[in-house]
Parts: sequence; C-alpha cells; structure tokens
Amino acid sequence: MNAPDDFQSFQRAFGRHLRDPGHTPRPRGVPARRMAVYNELLFNNLCGFLDACFPVSRKLLGETRWRRLNRSFYRDWPLHTPWFREIPREFVRYLNEAAIATPRPRWLSELAHYEWAELAVDTLETPIPEHDPAGDFLTKPVVLNPASLRLAYAWPVHRIGPDYRPRKPLATQLIVFRDGDDRVQFSELNPVTARLLDLLADGPLTGEAALRQIAEALQHPDPARVLEFGLQLLRQLQHEGIVLGTGR
Repeated sequence: MNAPDDFQSFQRAFGRHLRDPGHTPRPRGVPARRMAVYNELLFNNLCGFLDACFPVSRKLLGETRWRRLNRSFYRDWPLHTPWFREIPREFVRYLNEAAIATPRPRWLSELAHYEWAELAVDTLETPIPEHDPAGDFLTKPVVLNPASLRLAYAWPVHRIGPDYRPRKPLATQLIVFRDGDDRVQFSELNPVTARLLDLLADGPLTGEAALRQIAEALQHPDPARVLEFGLQLLRQLQHEGIVLGTGR
C-alpha cells in the first residue's frame, strides 16, 4: 500500500540530489559512481543548451562565474517545460525574476534576452500572411513580417562584447527578424522607425495614416515631408525584409 508513496519520495530525493549534489544527500540504494555519472550527464546537457544560446554572456562572465550561474539556475529555478529548446527562455526568466546571489553586470539579463531573441525568431512558427509586394504603401494597409520581435532595452546590448562593456544605460530599440532566406537578422531602430512599426503592428493601418499620426505627434510643420520620408523608409524596410508589402 505504501509503494507509490515510497517511490514518489525516492523520486523527490533523486531530483533534489540532481539539482544540488554538493549539499543534498544521494538517495539510499543508489551507487555513488552511477549517481555521479548521471549528475554530470544532466548538468552538462543543460550547460550545452545555455552555451549554444548565450556565447557572448558566457565569454564576458568567464567560465567560473558562468558555470556558477548555470548551476544556480539548475538548482533553484522550477524548470517544468519538457522542451529542450525552451531552456534558454527559462534561463532569461531566471535572470529577470529570481533573487540571484551570484554577482553579475547590470546589463547581463538584457544581453541574455537579446541573445535568446535569435533562437526565438529562428524557431518561431508563423504563417506568412497574404500580401502584395508591389502594393501602394500609402493607400493600402501595410503588412509586416510576422517572424520578428521588436525589442526595447535600457542598455546597448547589440554593442556589448569583449571590447565594450557599458557603464551607463543607453536606451536602445532593435528588431530581430527572419528574412526571405530564413536567416535571422538584427537591425537597430531609431525612435521614429520604432514608432512607425508599433503603429503598423497595431493595424491594419495604411502607411499614410500611420505617418500622419507620427507627423502630428512630432508637430511637424510640413506633414507632406513626413509622408515622403516615410514612403522611402517603408520601401527600405521592405528591402530588408521587415515589411512584406500591403494587403491585397
């Protein structure tokens, strides 16, 4: 009658030891050598996914601090997803939401999110909407590439690397998108372009309607100039693959 409870107790003890083998006793009856192999296998498996997704974060932290952070994530974060590819997303959540004792740069959580965004867009499953690539951007609703993420950060994450570690925040807006060749691309956005894409994403909205809203917000003395500039901008965004065309 107690067999199910005993087995569940064993499973919980097994899991606690896997997460924190240095401080949690090995379950009774499990050989130390076999347990050590299993511990190493699972932790190295997790590290493999994190190393692949966050190469810049790993390099800037250094191997010792990076592995310590991997271990605390493995030990402390309630990782319930059955999908291996969601481990990096959960790591980003851990950096943003958990009380982490390991010292780390203030920009690390945003840098990790930026690195994760490449994987997120690469694996994003979304159909391409019907559109007319030769449509008139000003008079018809603009269709955006759905395989994209618009990102806003307090730090210039796209510039952070071995030769640049910012000391002060710098508001940064980016877009990550999958182009026509299924390659993930990154592009920095100025405030006007970011606002234009936000308006179009909330659409459907014609290019003219969106650009007139921007001209009004800017209190521009010549809205026609904004329309002219905006049309060129939409064509450039289409060339890059951020805009697909117009509704038919």
